[in-house]
Amino acid sequence: MKTGLFFGSFNPIHIGHLVIANYMATFSGLKEVWLVVSPHNPLKQKSGLANMYDRLEMAKLATENAPQIKISDIEFKLPQPSFTIDTLTHLHERYPEKEFVLIMGADNLSSLKKWKNFEILLKDYHIYVYPRPGVDVSEWENHPSITFTDTPEMEISSTFIRKALKENKNIQFFVPDSVLEFIEQKNMYR
Repeated sequence: MKTGLFFGSFNPIHIGHLVIANYMATFSGLKEVWLVVSPHNPLKQKSGLANMYDRLEMAKLATENAPQIKISDIEFKLPQPSFTIDTLTHLHERYPEKEFVLIMGADNLSSLKKWKNFEILLKDYHIYVYPRPGVDVSEWENHPSITFTDTPEMEISSTFIRKALKENKNIQFFVPDSVLEFIEQKNMYR
């Protein structure tokens, strides 16, 4: 049973994340996709990051009608910052019956050599990559552990959403209604 792991800050989760997760769960041969909410990505600044429990709650709200997408807070219980290889080791011990596959954008793949123990990731795990505009990943094209997918490209990011909220712009349709309601109730990203 292949389970895709889609790691992210989800700060906030938006329709781009959901399209990728649904595509991977539906079109790539995976049985399910887990959105792994990361408390802190070691390659990103921590400032500007909403409370991890708020980000987890938004992910749950966004996926409540998607049985093929599950939300994981596994990294909340692990040392921070979170390193993917450590999380995978922990998940493998906890769920030995599952075959985990990494889901990442071409932008992350292009920086994979900066990741902790990236050689072990490539040796022990398969990686499904979704396209990102303007990213060159030609060095990875024939790698046996990497599968490039035809996931629809969306030019939307959490940074865009946060900036729009700060400027009091309407973000309806960029995030699910339940997530928008949560953001407004808590007056987040203003």
